[in-house]
Amino acid sequence: MIKGWPAPVLAALSAAIAVTCFSLNDMLIKFLSGDYALHQIVLIRSIIGLTILLAVFIPFSGSFAVLKTQRVGVHLMRGGCVVFANLTFFLGLSVLPLAEATAIFFISPFLISLFSILFLKEKVGLHRWSALAMGLIGIVIILRPGTEAFKLVALLPIAAAFGYAMLHILTRHIGKTESALTMSFYIQVTFVLICAGFGLVAGDGHYTQSESPALDFLFREWGTVAGNDMPIFLVIGCASAFGGFFISQAYRMAEAAYIAPFEYIAMPLSIIWGLMIFGEKPSLTVLIGIALIIASGLYVIWREAVKASAKPVAVPRFRR
Repeated sequence: MIKGWPAPVLAALSAAIAVTCFSLNDMLIKFLSGDYALHQIVLIRSIIGLTILLAVFIPFSGSFAVLKTQRVGVHLMRGGCVVFANLTFFLGLSVLPLAEATAIFFISPFLISLFSILFLKEKVGLHRWSALAMGLIGIVIILRPGTEAFKLVALLPIAAAFGYAMLHILTRHIGKTESALTMSFYIQVTFVLICAGFGLVAGDGHYTQSESPALDFLFREWGTVAGNDMPIFLVIGCASAFGGFFISQAYRMAEAAYIAPFEYIAMPLSIIWGLMIFGEKPSLTVLIGIALIIASGLYVIWREAVKASAKPVAVPRFRR
């Protein structure tokens, strides 16, 4: 933690770093989705990420004692949530344009705010609800339910948002007693165990569903990693390790409903990656939806800044 900086500022900075890492991770996994099975990619990513945690983060923290916990059950629940979120999001990402999948996924701030009220008893005011409603309208514009433009696969990022929201509610729940490093470690361990198990059961490709690109990505036969792809896997592993650490840190230090809007940074990044790497140009309708989503997040950030400047003394949390 940077001395002298208030917790909300550090939390926002941690969230911004994490989202940048996750956006890079999403783009590279989509890039590899035509050549490797999903769980093979995630297993290699998690082994690399776990190695980085053990070799870099833990030595700087002092000792392996930081990994001791009395809340293994909650850590496994968090791991299950993030595995579900990754599975559904990356399956959708293998078919949908990057910016569109990312935009749909941003129902998650609404869900995080809702769950923070239901489970954490946090307070969310009218301005924040109004901004989140604006973001939901943007998502509906992108989805266009009831029209021919609607794709059933677009529901996968929505399912991912539910898993992601529960992940961070659990993070907030145990954040006062568990370090960000401990939480990151158990998530990586959960990924390794589940992906390795999936590889043993379906890695030979006998469940392959070639008629569906998403199911083919899930059940494709595991193969040998090409030498020129190893640097990509290393970047994915690093992004996973640093992203997992910093997002856990963010949700430990500030309210879930305050941190959630900072994740909108992923939207412009996804548009940039889509244009540069995949040649995906969002339609005008999608851009309008994205603009509403980003505007809703910026409005919440602006409201928090106004509230903070009106207080004579800095406080560790923002509440309405």
